[in-house]
Amino acid sequence: MSTEEEATNKETFKRFQNVTNTHDPELISRTFDEIVKPDVRIRTPLPVKSSGAEALKEVFRMLHQVFPDLAVTVEDLVAEGDKVAGRNSVTGTHQGEYMGVAPTGRTIAYNEIFIFRFEGGRIAETWGVVDVFAQLKQLGVAPA
Repeated sequence: MSTEEEATNKETFKRFQNVTNTHDPELISRTFDEIVKPDVRIRTPLPVKSSGAEALKEVFRMLHQVFPDLAVTVEDLVAEGDKVAGRNSVTGTHQGEYMGVAPTGRTIAYNEIFIFRFEGGRIAETWGVVDVFAQLKQLGVAPA
């Protein structure tokens, strides 16, 4: 894969994360339709019944209801071949039920790492590690 393709894939990774910060479900849906393959393979367990690109849309609809001010910041990106790895910082205020936890009004901040594999310039596969323990500690349901 050329350096140019790696750079383009990094920009697509950032575009994916940045569009989620708009909290505009129509814009997110349209953008995901452009940059995510409909049958994307998601290797991270998700709390939704749909699959592929629809699962990603559903996850962000849910996250935006729970954390209406959710903000994802891309901190680091590394591209190699057809994959881009990104480290993100995430913040949000807990305003809806999340993993069985009633809204607390608390602000949380956590880190996540995602790897996207690309085919033809579109996201074809994802892996993710989200610091759920940090989330639960900050929501007061896990030991500090």
